[in-house]
Amino acid sequence: MKKVVAVTGSMTSAAHTAMAAEALEATADMLGYDIRVERRGPSGTSDLLSEGEIRNADVVILATDQPDDQGRFRGKTIHRATPGEAIRHTAKLLRDAVGDKGIGPVAELAPRRSVQPDSLPPREERRVAAVQAPAPAAPAALPSEPTLPAAAPAAKRIVAVTSCPTGIAHTFMAAEALTKAARALGHKIRVETQGSVGSGNTLTPAEIDAADIVIIAADTNVALDRFRHKRIYSTSTGKALKGGKQVVAAAFDEASAPDAGAAAEPGTGRNLAGEVERLKAERSAQRTGPYKHLMTGVSYTIPVVVAGGLAIALSFMFGIDAAKEPGSLAAALMQIGGQSAFALMVPVLSGFIAFSIADRPGLAPGLIGGMLANQIGAGFLGGLASGFLAGYIALYLRNWIRLPQNLEGLKPVLIIPLLASVAVGLLMIYVVGTPIAAVLSALTGWLSGMTSANAVLLGLLLGGMMAVDMGGPVNKSAYTFAVGLLASEAYLPMAAVMAAGMTPPLGLALATVIAKNRFTRDERDAGKAAAVLGLSFITEGAIPFAAKDPLRVIPPGIAGSAVAGGLSMLFGCMLRAPHGGVFVLGIPNAVTNVGLYALAIAAGTLVTTVLVIVMKRPVAAETALEAGAS
Repeated sequence: MKKVVAVTGSMTSAAHTAMAAEALEATADMLGYDIRVERRGPSGTSDLLSEGEIRNADVVILATDQPDDQGRFRGKTIHRATPGEAIRHTAKLLRDAVGDKGIGPVAELAPRRSVQPDSLPPREERRVAAVQAPAPAAPAALPSEPTLPAAAPAAKRIVAVTSCPTGIAHTFMAAEALTKAARALGHKIRVETQGSVGSGNTLTPAEIDAADIVIIAADTNVALDRFRHKRIYSTSTGKALKGGKQVVAAAFDEASAPDAGAAAEPGTGRNLAGEVERLKAERSAQRTGPYKHLMTGVSYTIPVVVAGGLAIALSFMFGIDAAKEPGSLAAALMQIGGQSAFALMVPVLSGFIAFSIADRPGLAPGLIGGMLANQIGAGFLGGLASGFLAGYIALYLRNWIRLPQNLEGLKPVLIIPLLASVAVGLLMIYVVGTPIAAVLSALTGWLSGMTSANAVLLGLLLGGMMAVDMGGPVNKSAYTFAVGLLASEAYLPMAAVMAAGMTPPLGLALATVIAKNRFTRDERDAGKAAAVLGLSFITEGAIPFAAKDPLRVIPPGIAGSAVAGGLSMLFGCMLRAPHGGVFVLGIPNAVTNVGLYALAIAAGTLVTTVLVIVMKRPVAAETALEAGAS
């Protein structure tokens, strides 16, 4: 059996690199040759050939448009080709390479050897045609893609995401088809690929902001949070492959914004709730590093905890001890909320932290690490540790393990989940789990036994943090701390945090009504929406005011939130649902001491309102006259 080693590589196309390698491997197998292929794509080299493999090879095939290190192949018989020839004429290339004995060592070779046409016997050609059938579906310009001239003045900017859940080739082929089609039509495009082993060529917030349109060519779910303020056109990878130009043209005709049907706020010409969502999406896109990963885990955890907390609260409608009666509805609700939803809280937190770090390969080890954190009593602190451990271990394994292209699909579904899960599990059980469990136990004990003075101080601190950046890192740190303690049945901090988070937009909304001369017409219109957002526990409703006049808005917000948080802790208010605002107050036992809790929110709102009115100056005279006339 002839031993062949090959290098495939396109400087501009990862898809061509992969397709050439797969064609060589599959055709060599049918022709009875032993082959090993090294891939050199735009993002680097994979499946690197070893010295032993090169030494034992009968022939070397260089199907690449990149410079090669000739020293590696000194003394070996070389056969040169382009990636396009390796894809379209694979059998011919292999037979020429193996059968041509006249090619000398690499030092004696000319820079390029021409390939003479030849043909296969009919039967063999039919066998190879079956292997090469997918190749014609690839984009037409198979050699390296030429650099195109700058787009015409009418050129548009496009960002796109391609994603195939089952493999790599279709993801990259769809990306390349869209790229060629957009450039051929005179547009500028950037494409993010989301394959089975993670994302590549990730779009930046600046690129998304500058884009005129977003194309999603995917056969799986793609998160659209980053694109909420953009027009989006969705299609499949297959349609992008078969008709890239048609997809691009249809995108400009048919794309629509996710919130296109929302009504605009009077006097502003836009929807303020949508504007707040856009600002939140921008903040999400700007998050980087551990904070980004933590917030990803928290965002996926919140719905689980909300559903579980409200189910527990509903079970208390039948009495505090009603859930102890087997077979009762109260017992069923408690099983749904406490034994199921809350049991999922830490695994989901851990799993999606790992997912944010390593993409899909990190999800399984993260979930398993979170479940172990629950079992050993490490709680949400253990979930945080297991999530980051699982994510970075999976990311390292994803980048370190190199397999032949036809085995790459095993990495995200078998190899990485197994190795990362075992590694995280052993670390949790034998190294970090027990110390974290001891810390959590001490923290829970301190919260349960703290004095009124300590409770008020904690409430003041958590409350003030909620208004420092109104949805930013400090706000989310306080919120995450309170949510994490729910699994340990510590409900006081959660009540303080939600009360404090509601007061900044409520206080500003009330100020726009009481002191109209301090606000422009647009700000007064924004105050109406801020009231609704505040009642819903969306602190970001205050962002438009804070962004315009931070020195006169943020300090009053901090003061009011600190008062609300401190009073909530002083009154002993407990909250079992981590979201919902005033809409959860009507659910029996969702909040304890409901009347006093409402008083804490009202007090914090009034403090914010009074301080805003005192600190803000009246607007310009003509605006003030307009305010009086209205």
